[in-house]
Amino acid sequence: MSDTTDTTAASADSNTNRRQPYPQGFLDTIGTGWAEREDRIPARREVAPYAAKRREALSARFPGQRLVIPAGGFAQRSNDTDFPFRAHSAFAHLTGWGADSVADSLLVFEPSGDAHDVTLYLRDRATRTTPEFYRDASIGEFWVGPRPSLEAVAHDLGIATADLSEFAATDRDLVVDQHDELTSVVSELRLEKDDYEVRQMQLAVDVTAQGFDDIVRELPRVIAHERGERIVEGVFHLRARSDGNWEGYDTIAASGPHACYLHWTRNDGAVVPGDLMLVDAGVELDSLYTADITRTIPVSGRFTPIQRTIYEAVREAADAAFDAARPGMRFRDLHDTAMGVIAARTAEWGLLPVTAEEALDADTGGHQRRYMVHGTSHHLGLDVHDCAQARREMYYDGIVTPGMVFTIEPGLYFQIDDETVPPEYRGIGVRIEDDILMTEQGPVNLSAAIPRTADEVEAWVARAQSRD
Repeated sequence: MSDTTDTTAASADSNTNRRQPYPQGFLDTIGTGWAEREDRIPARREVAPYAAKRREALSARFPGQRLVIPAGGFAQRSNDTDFPFRAHSAFAHLTGWGADSVADSLLVFEPSGDAHDVTLYLRDRATRTTPEFYRDASIGEFWVGPRPSLEAVAHDLGIATADLSEFAATDRDLVVDQHDELTSVVSELRLEKDDYEVRQMQLAVDVTAQGFDDIVRELPRVIAHERGERIVEGVFHLRARSDGNWEGYDTIAASGPHACYLHWTRNDGAVVPGDLMLVDAGVELDSLYTADITRTIPVSGRFTPIQRTIYEAVREAADAAFDAARPGMRFRDLHDTAMGVIAARTAEWGLLPVTAEEALDADTGGHQRRYMVHGTSHHLGLDVHDCAQARREMYYDGIVTPGMVFTIEPGLYFQIDDETVPPEYRGIGVRIEDDILMTEQGPVNLSAAIPRTADEVEAWVARAQSRD
């Protein structure tokens, strides 16, 4: 990474050792000798009319009030390096601006009668005669490339634009993440996806499916490396960056006993034949919509009898929740349905100190939750756990409606040191996760094309290895 420089010399006792002075000759000539550049005005993007309707819906909820939706800024990773910028999901949803959005931008709703005038404030393109061009390593064009002009963004997104320097905050502004009601409303606006969002969700799932195919195809290389989980992570990252924007969340590549740790993202273990490998991963598109898929794969290509029994019990729970899903049901009932299967099977295997019926008692039960402590479903979209700031009565206790996209992801996890289960169960973790679209006619599994049954998974691995 190149050194930053400064126009002033560092003093002898300064700790800014990476800042070097610019010679006068550089300062005299850096702003000259550049060809005239064309401001390319892009075609209006597909999402623009959908984003406009979303802004209208938000405007109607807060008549007469000034709303400020920040894109957010860079987050420091270490010293003078930052994490890649990713706009706030509410900002992305209401503007339609995805991976190419400009940090520190603001979407402002200015009251106008019963509605609002909406303006997107962003840094205008700086000329090459300004010190920012060569001096600012965070936003300077010499360092990070050019920003789009105000005119280009206005045409691209169908929003009025203004330079960020023209924005003036007031003490009456309602700002996302600073005002509870506004934060909840912008989250709840995403509970039902429009047609554009549904297409993006299917595309994110389809690209993620290719990433899972890549992993299965690379199993020999994964097994050969002492940190095979890292190879899995890297293989999926290549697909996410080549065909999308990034991963929607840190990839979980958990083999053997690591599969029993629900959010294992250290991914530094070996992938050993005979074990199961749980991969939980999703590609985030340039639009910032993400998939969220989990598959559990026998590393050797074949399930052992006990692995197959556990796997198929998890699939039974997933299928039961899918079959129960319908418009008008309570969202939380998806979890309760899956829990009924988990309780029945763990009781059948002699793992519970009570009957399945007793375990399912809302007040005195829950014994089966030892082996599945997480929930079965969450909403999905711009965030992997989308709509998370929605009110409980709109989310967990809310009603499932057409347009909602959510996961179904039951699991069973038997920790390596859990003495409540027989030795042959210990160290086995299984999760199956699919992305579900609710329609007027019922649920649609967007990820159904990714092998799900034990037989399908074994055939998947066999096909991939035969191609090699």
